Amino acid sequence: MTHASPDTTPGKTHSLIDSKLAMGWMHTARFFTTAAQLNQLPKVEVPEIAFVGRSNAGKSTAINTLTQQKQLAFASKKPGRTQHINLFSLGKQGVTDAVLADLPGYGYAAVSRTDKERWQRVMLNYLMSRESLSAVVLLCDPRLGLTELDEALLDAIRPRVEQGLKFLIVLTKADKLTRAEQAKILSITKLNAGGGEVRLFSALKKQGVDDVAQLLWHWCHPEGMPQAAPVTQATPDDGTPEQNQP
Repeated sequence: MTHASPDTTPGKTHSLIDSKLAMGWMHTARFFTTAAQLNQLPKVEVPEIAFVGRSNAGKSTAINTLTQQKQLAFASKKPGRTQHINLFSLGKQGVTDAVLADLPGYGYAAVSRTDKERWQRVMLNYLMSRESLSAVVLLCDPRLGLTELDEALLDAIRPRVEQGLKFLIVLTKADKLTRAEQAKILSITKLNAGGGEVRLFSALKKQGVDDVAQLLWHWCHPEGMPQAAPVTQATPDDGTPEQNQP
């Protein structure tokens, strides 16, 4: 059955925390570190949520909208050229209780095949082996639907999903669709999501923003979860000192 308002998905997340509190928590996002290789990423002991998606899917815009910060996530004028994993800390009063990971966009035609293959390997290794990874947010332009690369990413994380990894498909730029088109793509994507959550999202109209923030807060704060200790600039996974990057 199609709901009258496709951007509002009934569920437990709406009663767990007030949207203003969830948005206030998202607003605490601050730059933590950047890494060009997986072994440069520090270990963290709090939930980590990765944002992934094709170049031009609106990933940076979605992150900036959710955190209410205009330039937290860098949107390159040349899509596909940003090739670093950027981590952002979340938590009030300087106490980090979650981390957002902004992964490079993929699938942009102007990037060389060598670069594409290298970053596909980096992303795959990250998604398969990052111990602190708790959830994946896949950004998708609903006018294109789930592409072959998106499907490949979902297939890659399926084993971890079966072990409890959460994932959310965010259909960005929903304002460019009619109500009927929104309802249709939402229904189709839910069928293809394999048990993951799906939300319509518009940075321009603020559609779905509160809902996504509430869901992410819930995923990072299971009932009974104690308050986390501050995350420091930790030693990378391979044991070598981390090199600061601008």
